[in-house]
Amino acid sequence: MWKCTRLQHLAIAEPVRNMLVKLRKVYKLLLLTNGDTQTQREKVNAVGAEAWFDAVVIGGDYKEQKPAPSIFLTCCKILDVKPSCCIMVGDSFDTDIQGGINAGFKATIWLCTSDKKFKEELISPPYLINSILDVPKILNIINKKKSN
Repeated sequence: MWKCTRLQHLAIAEPVRNMLVKLRKVYKLLLLTNGDTQTQREKVNAVGAEAWFDAVVIGGDYKEQKPAPSIFLTCCKILDVKPSCCIMVGDSFDTDIQGGINAGFKATIWLCTSDKKFKEELISPPYLINSILDVPKILNIINKKKSN
């Protein structure tokens, strides 16, 4: 029963969809997810993610997955952007944030919804948010730093 109904309950909330529409007017957006290709593709299709992103990359389609720098660099090639211009937003410190740092991304934004702590030895600590809807605010901060 779970296998038959699990995808029916997946959705991108309307405020998040609205945020993605606004961000996509200014930025190239790519969804990068680890996991088995078929399982992840089913989820991507169930929520209609391809309508909100310029590209979707599923780690299972590639030799290496997050946090390997190669998958992040592949994403950069797909969007035709330099890693130093990219920002990784993710909820997993070990795969998303560390991977973005290892790939030389401009910044990382960690959606930290628990009491997890980032590793002090990082050269480039992530921006921390508690809600995905805080991403535009952090992007504004990052862009202001660039112009100073």
